[in-house]
Amino acid sequence: MKKKILSLLVACFMIFSLVACGSSDSGAKNEDKSDEKSEDVADEKDQDVADSGDTIKLGEIGPQTGSVAVYGNTTLNGIKLAVQEINEAGGVNGKQIELLAEDDKGDPTEAVTVYNKLIEEGVQAIIGAITSKPTDAMAANSMEDGIPIITPTGTMASITVDRPHVFRTCFTDPYQGQILAIFAADSLNAKKAAVMRNTSDDYSNGVADAFIQYAEEKGIEIVADEGYGVGDVDFSVQLTNISQQDPDVLLVPEYYETDVLIAKQARDLGIEATIVGPDGWDGVLDVVDDDALENLEGVYFTNHYSVDDESEIVKTFVENYNAEFGSDPSSFSALGYDSVYMLKAAWEAAGSTDFEATVAALAEIEHEGVTGHLIFGENNNPIKSASIITIEDGKYKFHDSVSAD
Repeated sequence: MKKKILSLLVACFMIFSLVACGSSDSGAKNEDKSDEKSEDVADEKDQDVADSGDTIKLGEIGPQTGSVAVYGNTTLNGIKLAVQEINEAGGVNGKQIELLAEDDKGDPTEAVTVYNKLIEEGVQAIIGAITSKPTDAMAANSMEDGIPIITPTGTMASITVDRPHVFRTCFTDPYQGQILAIFAADSLNAKKAAVMRNTSDDYSNGVADAFIQYAEEKGIEIVADEGYGVGDVDFSVQLTNISQQDPDVLLVPEYYETDVLIAKQARDLGIEATIVGPDGWDGVLDVVDDDALENLEGVYFTNHYSVDDESEIVKTFVENYNAEFGSDPSSFSALGYDSVYMLKAAWEAAGSTDFEATVAALAEIEHEGVTGHLIFGENNNPIKSASIITIEDGKYKFHDSVSAD
């Protein structure tokens, strides 16, 4: 009896072993098929994630704190207004836009960190960053993802080069330098010009280099090209050198906080040259003390739109922005606002928020916005004219519109 039981147990064990071996092979085959299926699903998910859910997740990156927070917060306000208007009108392709805004503090490393966070959260496009270096760092990090990116205000020329998924609403640093040279020659009749640049900043150098090139082509003599570094607050040596050359025009390609210091020290040294600069001057009236306001009188700078524009689209935008935020919108606000509407148009043209389809639609877009009529040219740079703004009686005032054509 014991032998029969033992024989039965051995037989069962052998059958179990055969089944187990068969299951092992089958499991491996099924695992292979599962892996293949997972890869297919992953690829399909990458393409379709943009169209899942009840909302479109829109990421935003910019400085909400730090030394250039004025730029970031006014841009974000414009973006918020556009999102609010679009959602109230029914959304995009039947979906509401959900805005996820992140603070990069104006720092390139932080911009990459919050970019990665937004990607993990499943955003379907990103507006940002705001200043050039964080934008460039974030865009460089985005190459594998291919997510549609629009920088409203990142003006450094290299940001969009060899990055077909990255667009900009603003014009570039070199374009601003060219416009300022044309304006200095044709409108200010300048014969001599001096440059006061931040030699450690791509934005400042980009504007300055182009200004010098085109100014010389227009017959303007560059009598001084002075430099300083990040964090410098005493510019007396450089400005003394400039004052000895008696220029007609002084180019200051900087951001507003340093602009105030340079303008004051230049006037204190008796420099009477007309000060001109790029869009970094926008916001200068928010940080200048009343007793230093006179130093900014008669400054001219390039900008992307004018609050004084009488067109219906601008008047409506200014009115709605004032009602929402209690102040006039800056050019940064307008560029952020236009960026959202450009994405809306692209999503509607594509019929989805698929990355590749959106990028293709953006490349073909022709948009009439607050900052003007826009189409994209080489390297996804916009083709449009620039506004020249002057400071008069402590206020910004539209002066002229200048094109490089």
